[in-house]
Amino acid sequence: MLDAMIDPPQKLQQFASDNYSGICPEALDYLHKANGGDVPAYGNDIWTERAANQFRELFERDCEVFFVFNGTAANSLSLASLCQSYHSVICHETAHIETDECGGPEFFSNGSKLLLAPGENGRLDPHAIEPLITRRRDIHYPKPKVISITQATELGTVYSVEHLLELRHVADRHQLKIHMDGARFANAVVSLGKTPAELTWKVGVDVLCFCGTKNGMPVGEAIIFFDQKLAEDFAYRCKQAGQLASKMRFISAPWLGLLETGAWFKNAEHANAMAAYLEAQLLQLPEVKLMFPREANGVFVALPEVVATGLRSCGWLFYTFIGVGGVRLMCAWNTTKESIDALIEDVRSLLGTAD
Repeated sequence: MLDAMIDPPQKLQQFASDNYSGICPEALDYLHKANGGDVPAYGNDIWTERAANQFRELFERDCEVFFVFNGTAANSLSLASLCQSYHSVICHETAHIETDECGGPEFFSNGSKLLLAPGENGRLDPHAIEPLITRRRDIHYPKPKVISITQATELGTVYSVEHLLELRHVADRHQLKIHMDGARFANAVVSLGKTPAELTWKVGVDVLCFCGTKNGMPVGEAIIFFDQKLAEDFAYRCKQAGQLASKMRFISAPWLGLLETGAWFKNAEHANAMAAYLEAQLLQLPEVKLMFPREANGVFVALPEVVATGLRSCGWLFYTFIGVGGVRLMCAWNTTKESIDALIEDVRSLLGTAD
């Protein structure tokens, strides 16, 4: 009965999002271990303590760590902790907090306004945001307070250390804080060959939302305050927002699995490598054009509409929100070359270039 309801036929693996993937073995192993008996609730358990300490070791800093269910909550609550209702947050016009969080940042901050700035290939342009900050100084305009960066960006690119430092210089000139939406932070670390510390607090990031779900976890994100003063009363904010898990160990233990085993890095490394392989295969095909530089685990290509439509008929799922003909293909910790080859075979067939 269920099989009959599935139309078109579904593929074993998809490329619509790295959220489609299952739980990686390391996270699942620690999840099972955490289920071995009764422990204190609401984060007062050894799993949560160990995970927080692992983050401090990873980032080489005594930071404050909080665990929440999802990325929207992580971004919204962390921005709310940095802003008053009359403040504004500067972000790229394609940022997730602008396009895909249903007004969550504005809601949880009681009205902080998002100010949108351009930037090539999804990256904020330091020279473009300065006029936005200084446009008005009067009391009738929401006072700029935070620069929000997405790493890796919504278009699959990454911010270099030099670019991040430029943004920090702008922030310093105007006494702004920097928030980093790290939905694919691990992929950026792999891509840039830098340490997590070098890509965050060492270049002036105040708060990082580190994604676990896209990196092999079942659920859960980590909010990391590198400036501990900014985390004052943040636990209350999480509780009020319904983000304090009573059985917190089932969020923190999978994180511990990623961190203690190094799977967070290995998973991102594999996803990036698969994206590089996918890119190389696609670029061998006629009428397929890369839309943005591939720098992490996402490939954005322009396909003829007939090909995109045909792929859907074949059962492939993907997003086309970038524009007509623009297709986003994401690779995950468990993406296989066999799945990529199967996708490429269908593209070849639709282009009429199959062997």
